[in-house]
Amino acid sequence: MLKELHLQKVGPASHFDIEFADRLNIITGDNGNGKSFLLDVAWWVLTANWAEQPAYPQRVREENPKIIGIVSTLENTREYQSSFDFSEQQWQNLQTPQSLEEVAIYVRVDGGFSVYDPTRKRDNAYNFTPDTLWNGLKSEGKVLCNGLIQDWVTWQNQPNKYPFQLFSNVIEKLAPHPDEWINVGEPTRVSVEDIRDIPTVNLPYGNVPVIYTSAGMKRILGLAYLLVWTWYEHTKASQLRKQKPIHQIVLLIDEIESHLHPRWQRVILPAILEVVTELQVEMKIQALVTTHSPLVLASLEPGFDESEDRLFLFQLAGQEVRLDEIPWSKQGDTVGWLTSEIFGLKQARSKEAEIAIEAAEAWMRDDDMDAFPENLRSQTQIHQELQRVLPGHDPFWPRWIVTAERRSSGLSEV
Repeated sequence: MLKELHLQKVGPASHFDIEFADRLNIITGDNGNGKSFLLDVAWWVLTANWAEQPAYPQRVREENPKIIGIVSTLENTREYQSSFDFSEQQWQNLQTPQSLEEVAIYVRVDGGFSVYDPTRKRDNAYNFTPDTLWNGLKSEGKVLCNGLIQDWVTWQNQPNKYPFQLFSNVIEKLAPHPDEWINVGEPTRVSVEDIRDIPTVNLPYGNVPVIYTSAGMKRILGLAYLLVWTWYEHTKASQLRKQKPIHQIVLLIDEIESHLHPRWQRVILPAILEVVTELQVEMKIQALVTTHSPLVLASLEPGFDESEDRLFLFQLAGQEVRLDEIPWSKQGDTVGWLTSEIFGLKQARSKEAEIAIEAAEAWMRDDDMDAFPENLRSQTQIHQELQRVLPGHDPFWPRWIVTAERRSSGLSEV
């Protein structure tokens, strides 16, 4: 389990210091401030592998860029450190804990996945592109993973139906709503040029081969497959090594809402946390999740536990990026989250509507209107703009109309 991460002269700030919660860590903030970068570095500390490009250090003379991670196991807590060698243009080898007691899975925003299993492959990770995830991963003549299409059909045809039943249960739990259910259909041939039987899913509107499902559906199916495949192959490797299976997973997910409709965004993270117990009842999970979605955050309000969950915010302060832990506070609906310090919007409306309402409020307060555009300095101009940018049922209208009528009739506001 990753307990702490300390970065010096690497990334968008001079230093980052973060203490992770044991279960759920939500990381949010504006684009370009370092969310994906933080997950990349966390992956490096846990596995000594970069999922893609290594983190690039700042070029400074007085300090040596460093990455320091503190990892906790059942036996102890140890510090692991890596510094950048400018002459070799690479990070010095980071020795991973030989007693690492968790499987790590990294769900990347580009559709790729990475898996590190100390029981299967102790010196490297499995890195999947969207293509190799679906069609198989090979290295040096060895088959590392059959891929979703082949494994799905193989599992489905096994007499004991394991791990197919587990896979089916996981898919069903990730469905966003009872009216939008997903369950597994029968494999089918879809092309004269591809002799494989292709898995299918049954959806409310019919049966669909998985290769023809939407980008969001493929992301969900890929995640379900990878969770089950990782656990299934881990148990097989544990049997061959005559070891007990590990009961901890570290799950890194970048932009969990990617490709997902708001219905899915509202349920995906609680569903994933619940799904892990399908793999093993005693399974413990530590999740590091980045998001831009107010619905993802709203979905956590019923189950967020401040004793084992944390919320972090990347924000730009002047010319410096900061990473702060933010006290958890329920904001209610998406409007509450959008106008909270997490997202920082003044209005949960269009930019034009926000400016028009600010001008209207300034006019109602008798403020100086010179700070506003020339077309928003009189009551008539403001009213015309509000009509253009606001719907008729917008809750701002009653206040504006009452105030405008009082002014026109010469009555003072109560």
